[in-house]
Amino acid sequence: MTHAAPHADPPPGLPDPDEAARASLRRHKAVATGLVVGMAGLTVATYWLPPSFAASTLQAAAKAGFVGGIADWFAVTALFRHPLGLPIPHTAIIPTQKARLGRALGRFVGNHVFTGAEVARTLEKLDLAGIIARSLSDPATARPAAQALAATLPKLLGSVEDGRARKVLTRIIPRMLGGPEAGRLIGRALRQLVDGGRHQEVFGYVMSQVKTLLIAREEAIRTAIQDRVREQGGRVVGWVLGATVASRVLGVVNAELEKMEADQSELRAAFDEWVRREIARIEEDPARAAEIGAALRQVVAHETVRAWFWDVWSRMRIAFEADAAKPTGRTVAFLEQAVSNLGTLLATDPAAHARLQATLHGLIGGLIPAGQVKIADFVADVVAGWDSKTITERLELRIGPDLQYVRINGTIVGFIVGGLAYAVLHAIFGPTAF
Repeated sequence: MTHAAPHADPPPGLPDPDEAARASLRRHKAVATGLVVGMAGLTVATYWLPPSFAASTLQAAAKAGFVGGIADWFAVTALFRHPLGLPIPHTAIIPTQKARLGRALGRFVGNHVFTGAEVARTLEKLDLAGIIARSLSDPATARPAAQALAATLPKLLGSVEDGRARKVLTRIIPRMLGGPEAGRLIGRALRQLVDGGRHQEVFGYVMSQVKTLLIAREEAIRTAIQDRVREQGGRVVGWVLGATVASRVLGVVNAELEKMEADQSELRAAFDEWVRREIARIEEDPARAAEIGAALRQVVAHETVRAWFWDVWSRMRIAFEADAAKPTGRTVAFLEQAVSNLGTLLATDPAAHARLQATLHGLIGGLIPAGQVKIADFVADVVAGWDSKTITERLELRIGPDLQYVRINGTIVGFIVGGLAYAVLHAIFGPTAF
């Protein structure tokens, strides 16, 4: 895949964003070229001067300045194109060697810029956890985040429906719920219910249902008792005592149920004592807790319970997916509130803020080795895919003015060194050609 750089020429009708850079490059080139031309003119002019040490020194300096300027012009031009259009070896370096330059640049960025130390130094200046906290707390961010999370729910729920996931859950859930710890967990849950008096509410509800059932079935029970008395005592005894026995039995049962409804009844107290004793056994006796856990495991592993569980799950999944698809549904509202609460927690809890910051630093630090390789390859691919003409012009516009100073300095330094060299040689060897 190539990454073409934007073409250097702007679209018709639009101003050229690089016009200022082009003008600057033209000015610097004109100065550098003018200086070389000046050295050439000065060299020619010295031949009309009367022979003297000063004239010879000026001529030597001008020649050296001209040669230095030409040499630096050749060197600078060779970076971007072939000088005078001649295919001289090792010229037009950037367009012909951009792939190799891209690899070298990529390795430099990966190995010397994107390093663990540099990234860690940058991360120390960034409060990543704070940025995340502010983003999550912002309603403009929390709402889209909640909608994005809601959109992923169908896929997430669908993964649970996968055959392999279902088999794994079918094996894991009974084991998770079937150990001694599950029994102790049940014991703690029952303890909270008992401390809150919920067990008595359950007991009262059961008794009221039993009483309602007896009232509804009173005639059927009376007939059953009469038939039983007739079977045991004969037809005559059953006819004489059957109705009386049935009435007495039903009266005693109803009276006992009336006693149980009282809050301070002996049966309620006995039930409370028995429940607390069993809870204590579950919490304190490992064997009893293991028994409860094993029983729970058998219940959960039963085919009927499994079928019921997956039926409930299917219904819940359909409901979740339908609600998650609504922008104003309860799922989106719940997730939005959860995201906002998380942002508030990170902003107000220093410990949570520090843990997230450390986690992010560790995560980014762990990705650096692989990231260095990826960044180096990315830079190399991008540079290799650029258009040669465009990248050449872009680079020349950016660094060309500075390179023209190389030409200017080369011309001036050549002029000075040439004059000094001639003066030294003349002092040592007398008049000499240069």
